[in-house]
Amino acid sequence: QVQLVESGGGLVQPGGSLRLSCAASGFTFSYYSMGWYRQAPGKERELVASITSAGINRSYADSVKGRFTISRDNAKTTVYLQMDSLKPEDTAVYLCNARRLQYTYWGQGTQVTVSS
Repeated sequence: QVQLVESGGGLVQPGGSLRLSCAASGFTFSYYSMGWYRQAPGKERELVASITSAGINRSYADSVKGRFTISRDNAKTTVYLQMDSLKPEDTAVYLCNARRLQYTYWGQGTQVTVSS
């Protein structure tokens, strides 16, 4: 069955870095665009970054441009989110998403907390 398993979250001080990973299985990973979303308590889910199936095109929310980098390894069926210069407002559950045509899959999420 389809699985998206996020890892790498945790507690980090402001200005620190984390690298999130999302391991995919159960579908043809290289056919799908991948994205990272986040949801903070009381806020709507927002798209943080996305990458096309071959990794050629990437896009970012304005709030994370220049600080976050999305990448993927199709051989390892994994997508990554490198997060640098983290701010308290980056605190949220980060979720991995796979999308192709009418198909979309979600992971369970990993908690990122930025606090001193």
